[in-house]
Amino acid sequence: MVDAMDARIRKTEVLLAETEAVEQHDVIWGAPVARTVPLVSSTGPVDIGIWELREGAARDVEVDELFVVLAGRALLTINDGTPREIVPGDVVQLAEGDATTWVVHEYLRKVYIITGAGPS
Repeated sequence: MVDAMDARIRKTEVLLAETEAVEQHDVIWGAPVARTVPLVSSTGPVDIGIWELREGAARDVEVDELFVVLAGRALLTINDGTPREIVPGDVVQLAEGDATTWVVHEYLRKVYIITGAGPS
């Protein structure tokens, strides 16, 4: 018998997809790999999911996103500003078109909410 809560409570280890290498032209150093797992996808303007990045450094161009760091540690630079350390519990807001640099020191995991084009 399946408990009604089984459909509502999921272990993220089961959900996580295979890792994907970061595009070589975006790698600054190391061999960072990422994985993205949509938790809630819709045909509307909101996507929610988990995103992870392994140690290394990479560049990205962002979409409108709010995220909370769940685990790990990284330096995040937005639009060539001052690098800021992000750690578990930090809440970060990115805007569409932001140029980011991620220097991941400890395997980074975040839960994201995107209101726009899709996962970063």
